[in-house]
Amino acid sequence: MTDQLLETLEDGIATLTMNRPEARNALTGELLDALADAVPRLALDPKVRVVVLTGAGGAFCAGGDVKGFVAAPTGTSGKTEAPFSMEQRIAGLRKGMETAKWLHEMPKPTLAVMPGPAAGAGLSLALACDMRICTTTAKLTTAFSKIGASGDYGGSYFLTKLVGEAKAREMYFTADVISGEEAARLGIVNEAVAPEQFEEAAKKKARYLAGLPTVAIGYMKKNLNLAASATLSEVLDMEAAHMVRTMMTDDHKAASLAFVEKRPPVFKGH
Repeated sequence: MTDQLLETLEDGIATLTMNRPEARNALTGELLDALADAVPRLALDPKVRVVVLTGAGGAFCAGGDVKGFVAAPTGTSGKTEAPFSMEQRIAGLRKGMETAKWLHEMPKPTLAVMPGPAAGAGLSLALACDMRICTTTAKLTTAFSKIGASGDYGGSYFLTKLVGEAKAREMYFTADVISGEEAARLGIVNEAVAPEQFEEAAKKKARYLAGLPTVAIGYMKKNLNLAASATLSEVLDMEAAHMVRTMMTDDHKAASLAFVEKRPPVFKGH
């Protein structure tokens, strides 16, 4: 473990806090390795019902540690040393980028809580989550073109899905900074909240996600992820299989009874 990534678990809410406030939580090799370990582990932990990714000190994540790039310009962390070949560097970066895939595909909700700036790979990690909440004053940017880099951690994939090809290209080419309020208008974040109300709003969102039927949410994610690239017939096949599976869960049976009895359901996650 490392003090660059703090981890808590309370009432089914697992919170990962990137903890380099003096550098706006810029990504080092140590921090990326910690994320690569923690995210898959939490994805498979039955006690976890939602994973929250956030940053310390009023920022989300400033992206890669640019100072590290100067010493070893190899990817987001800049940690690989010169003796490694290009193929080894690519393989190392690609392995770390599995974190974004886990955030996107894990069978439970993921929430990016963005109290402040998100840039480069930091923004990419937020985009990989299922939902995002930020302050109205947060500053978001792809950032990569400012340092002559093409981008990593799935940002080009996720941003294109959210805003369309033309706007995604504009945001990558120009690296313009947009506010949290503008990000909400564009659909990049689900909600932008005034700074003084942000902490409570983020907690409320996390509690809500933790209270959902975990098994059904996992299958919903599979359906929605497939829908991004599959045919209608392929989606219908998957929906049918997943619908039958979820209707066999205790959560479904209990919620159906609660509906008939006109009371709110309580989901246990199985």
